[in-house]
Parts: sequence; C-alpha cells; structure tokens
Amino acid sequence: MVSKGKVSPRSSVKPLSNKQVSILTSKYECVDPTRNDPIGRNHPCVEEIKAQNPKMTKLLLNTMSWVMRTRGKYYAWGLENIPEEGAFITAATHVTMFDVFVPMVALFHMGRRPRFMAKAELTRWPILGKFFQIVGVQPVERRSGKARAIENTSIDILCSGRPLTIWPEGTVTRDPQKWVMSVKNGVGVIALEASRRLGKQVPLYCAVTWGAASINHWLPWPRKNVMLHYDMQLDYSDLLASQDSWGEHVPQELATQLGIRVQQRMNALMSEIRNEPLPDGYWDYRLSKRVKYV
Repeated sequence: MVSKGKVSPRSSVKPLSNKQVSILTSKYECVDPTRNDPIGRNHPCVEEIKAQNPKMTKLLLNTMSWVMRTRGKYYAWGLENIPEEGAFITAATHVTMFDVFVPMVALFHMGRRPRFMAKAELTRWPILGKFFQIVGVQPVERRSGKARAIENTSIDILCSGRPLTIWPEGTVTRDPQKWVMSVKNGVGVIALEASRRLGKQVPLYCAVTWGAASINHWLPWPRKNVMLHYDMQLDYSDLLASQDSWGEHVPQELATQLGIRVQQRMNALMSEIRNEPLPDGYWDYRLSKRVKYV
C-alpha cells in the first residue's frame, strides 16, 4: 500500500550532534573502531589473516583508518558481538559510499577477515579497485541476470567457514531522509540456504552506521561524528523450521520475510542513533515512494 505523503528528495540530513554522541556514550561503552583491537579482546582469527595477503592488508587497513580519522570522530558499541571464529553474516547500512568502510575497518581491527559483496564496478576503480580486491571484495555484476550464481558464491563462502558482509539494500539508499530503504531478498536467501547446508543457523548481525553522510571530503574539517552499532544476533530460527520441505531453493516468501526483519531492525537501531522517530513506512526503491508495511 502506497502512502499519500510525499518526501522531498532534497530533505536535509542533520549531522550527528555532539549532544547526541554524549547521550549514546553515556549509555553505552563506546570505542574507536578505527583502532586495532578496539575492545581489548586480543583474539584475532589467525587463519583468516594469514590467508588474505596479511602484509598488504595491514598496510591498507592502517592507511584507511588514518584517512577515516582525518575526516571523522568514530564511536562504536556492540563490537563484542562479533564472533571470534566461524562463519557469520553482517548486514550493513549503506547511507553513503564512505560509510561502507566503517564496519569493514571495525571487523578487520577485531581480527576477522570477511568477504564483502559489492558492485563489481568498485574493483575496476583506479587505485581503490586494487584495495577492494585485496581486502576481500566479492564483485557483484549488477543487472547481469546472475543473481542465483552470486547467491551461490556467497553461500559457498559461508559454508567454507568465512564471514560475509552484505549491504542488503543493494546500493546507496534512495530514501530522501536516509533511512534504510527496501531490502533485496538476497540476504534472506543466502542466510537461510547457508543455514540449511551447515545444519545450523548462521549468525546474522545488523551493523548500522550514521554520521558519515555529513562528511565533506573536499573540506572535511571540522571532523564529523560517526557512530556504528554492531547489533546482537538476529534470530530467524522460526524461518528454518520448514526447511525439510523447501525443495531445491529457499521459498521466496521466507527470504522476503527475513529481509524485512533485517530492514526493520536496522531502522530501529538507526532511530536510536539519530534520536529521531521512524517514518511511516519505508522507501520502496522500485516505486520511488514511501510505502507502508503490509
């Protein structure tokens, strides 16, 4: 059902204020995700690190972390939820191109080396393209008709024991107010099918970043506040109950249900970070309108 209210595509987005950062840091134990071992756990996944060009990855990680710190002040809570070993899925927000680096850098500093599902165009960029290849980007050829093959590659990554990061919206949000827009059901297909093959629910975590959209990369001073919340594991065990009757592929309605859960959880977390009420419904990418949940 399409809502009648319209949102101006030029709606402004307020930066994350110092006052709101103070509220969040007084409520949660926040750390700097751009620093090595930010929570002092000191249990890196050595096998993953050795398998992914450790010297070059370390150099790129340190360089990217420095670049990020010149443009923002970073805070994060919930990093203790990141598993020390084994497969898991991170479903991350995609408000701007820059904010994709925040959970990426955080996971690397926590000693994990996930693969990243990202548009193939990124790997063809000058200089940055090589960076993306080294840090484990799994290129996705959009509009290629290869959705099933892409999903199978992602499932294989998880079944090999490697973590995977997905931006479930598929691209930068088109919501004029920068909330999480409609989510593609690929995240549901990947999580459910990988869980079926592994015989257990693959841990799925939502990671919400807010504040990076305020960064002016030509004139990044004063540095803007950027907050990351790495959430607790999202439970979807009820959707796995009927897996013996699925047939060859995951039922689309179940994949869609899981995608909606991810979207709603992300927006709830973002609402707390922003200290703003959620809008009535969500932005539908295909319709370019705000619609109500059915």
